[in-house]
Amino acid sequence: MKRILIVGAGGQIGSELTTYLRKIYGNDNVVATDVRECKQLAESGPFEVMNALDANAMAEMVSRQKIDSIFNLVALLSAVGEAKPQTAWQVNIGALMNSLEVARQYNCALFTPSSIGAFGPSSPKDKTPQDTVMRPTTMYGVCKVTGEMLGDYYHSRFGVDTRSVRFPGLISNVTLPGGGTTDYAVEIYYEAIRSGRFTCPVPGDVYMDMMYMPDALRACVELMEADPTKLVHRNSFNIASMSFTPEIIYAEIKKRLPDFTMDYDVDPVKKEIAESWPNSLDDTCAREEWGWRPEWDLSRMTDDMLEVIRKKNLK
Repeated sequence: MKRILIVGAGGQIGSELTTYLRKIYGNDNVVATDVRECKQLAESGPFEVMNALDANAMAEMVSRQKIDSIFNLVALLSAVGEAKPQTAWQVNIGALMNSLEVARQYNCALFTPSSIGAFGPSSPKDKTPQDTVMRPTTMYGVCKVTGEMLGDYYHSRFGVDTRSVRFPGLISNVTLPGGGTTDYAVEIYYEAIRSGRFTCPVPGDVYMDMMYMPDALRACVELMEADPTKLVHRNSFNIASMSFTPEIIYAEIKKRLPDFTMDYDVDPVKKEIAESWPNSLDDTCAREEWGWRPEWDLSRMTDDMLEVIRKKNLK
């Protein structure tokens, strides 16, 4: 990767990935775009407003900026997608198809994140295999499975260098969550510092795979820089880091903040989504094919999250 375009740079992953990639590849070599102005991203390098659903605008951008690698991070997340399923399909698949076509036309590599949400209630729940039944029951999941298949199709049919990982729930100390089922695992840290109490929207005994954002960012780069001859799979790799329930993360925070309390007001939509997803993923293929290894566990992440959030002076 030498000249990189990030589509959807203003979202949870994109805003942090832009900064991360600029540190590695140089500020001027990472072009960030989003449908809305993002002043913070524009301060450190090139930023342009671009609608990912406008294929001509994306093609012009890639040609003008001499892009060789595209990160398509445009997505309406799981809970939002259930409220607006038609919009979720139009945005998620529209942006992906444009990215695939532009990557084909201009010989670019393409990274598109998939998700734990690509699995459904009929998938094995524990240590979900790389290759297994995928019958999601959310529009977000349907989009992710479709995206994986389209990525593989464009690779086998047109030779496009498509690569992807199935992200678990992502926990960030920089960007607030944007309507996903695993958002509670970010919000709980903020509320622990802000108010000392948290009302959880997900049942206390539901396990979900999670990952700290520094591991997620590193995974994006390591996969895109991996030797293509060693990749048996492409779209998309299971990657795992930690699996926990709301009660487990609550107990971890309470070790450090003994007065912290939590109760429940379960959101039926998030409950149904969470219970349809795997408890944990088997990431053997990612480990064997490109050397994936997580560096963060729940304890270390909790220390870091609380330390960083304390410095934000939350009101």
